[in-house]
Amino acid sequence: MKNIVIIGGSKGIGNAILLQQLENNLVHNISRNAPEVSHPNLTHYQLDVLKDELPTIEYIDTLIYCPGSINLKPIGSLSIEDFRNDFEINVIGAVKTIQKYLAVLKKGTDPSIVLFSTVAVKLGMPFHASIATAKAGIEGLVKSLGAELASVVRVNAIAPTITETSLSAGILRNDRMKENMVERHPMKNYLKPQEVAEMANFLISEKAKSISGQVFEMDYGIVSFKI
Repeated sequence: MKNIVIIGGSKGIGNAILLQQLENNLVHNISRNAPEVSHPNLTHYQLDVLKDELPTIEYIDTLIYCPGSINLKPIGSLSIEDFRNDFEINVIGAVKTIQKYLAVLKKGTDPSIVLFSTVAVKLGMPFHASIATAKAGIEGLVKSLGAELASVVRVNAIAPTITETSLSAGILRNDRMKENMVERHPMKNYLKPQEVAEMANFLISEKAKSISGQVFEMDYGIVSFKI
């Protein structure tokens, strides 16, 4: 049974990961809102990771940082504050969490870190300047930290395409928009949170013990294929 710390496990992809891990592992969730589930294996800490002091946790085997943002605007409509906020949520929050728990994590069993990027870093998508810039920072962090901790802690990231969560509700707000999104992907689908959670489950497992410093695109072909 692992001790897993999830930042942002109350909804979306983070919640899907939390629900998959609860049956077999001890889960510490840190988020502003409590998950809509109670379980003897779950400990929840209600706080804002950017503003509040993170709790002390004595045993950690896995750290998963899930918070993200979807801030889609033309470059002329993006303020410096938009860029700053997206960077804070996606990168600074991850760095703060890693710095807080790294010493404990190093003592864990097969310790690992999972972060989140986006396919927009590689694909080049209009109106994604702020979020793609922030997530590119995550990919750089994965490579650098993976090398720095290579003998101790594995560090990987998942880069999903659009995923059906509350964060993307505006983009997938009706059947027509959902159909258009399906058609944009060569494999004629987009992601559900449970699919991404399965990838996270693999990356924190012993099956992935040889894998670190990697960014895994879950893209339904939108980056990989031109059809």
